[in-house]
Amino acid sequence: MVEPDPIPADATVREALAVARGICRLFARNDIWCLPEMPLRNGRRADLMGIDAKGQLVIVEIKVSRADLLGDGKWPDYLQFCDRFYWGLAPHLDRACMDDVSFLPDRCGLIVADGYDAEILRPAATVPLAAARRKVEVERLARTALRRHLATLDPRLQTWDQRV
Repeated sequence: MVEPDPIPADATVREALAVARGICRLFARNDIWCLPEMPLRNGRRADLMGIDAKGQLVIVEIKVSRADLLGDGKWPDYLQFCDRFYWGLAPHLDRACMDDVSFLPDRCGLIVADGYDAEILRPAATVPLAAARRKVEVERLARTALRRHLATLDPRLQTWDQRV
C-alpha cells in the first residue's frame, strides 16, 4: 500500500517545477532543449519533452513523491513518442525501486535534480523512433514551442486555435 504524502499540493508543484528547472539546465548544457507540459497525441502530457542536437526526442517524467512514483501506471504510454526516456526525481526520493524490472531500467534513464542543477545517474537507452513518427513529433514540438513563445509576446494569442 502506498502511503499519502505529507507535503501539501502547492509545495509538491513547487518542487516539481524546481526539478524541471534543474533538468532543463543540465540538458541545456548538453544541447538538449525542452518544453514543459507537452501534450502527446495519445492524450497524455509529458512533463518535459525535448530535442537534442541529433534530432532525437527525449521525454522526462518528473516525480517528487513516493506515492506518485509508485502509483503511476501511465508512463509506458510515453515511450512511443521518444527516442530516450528519463525519470526525473527529487533528491529526497528513495531510488531503490528504480532498479525493479517494472521501471524498465534497461530502457529508462534516471536523473536526480533540484532547482539548481541535475545529474544523470543512469543514461537512457536510445530506442530510435521510426523516421516518419519522429518527423511528426518534432514538428508538433516545434509548433507548440512557437505558439507558446508567441503567446508570451501577445497574450491574446492564447485564445486563438489551440490545436497541437
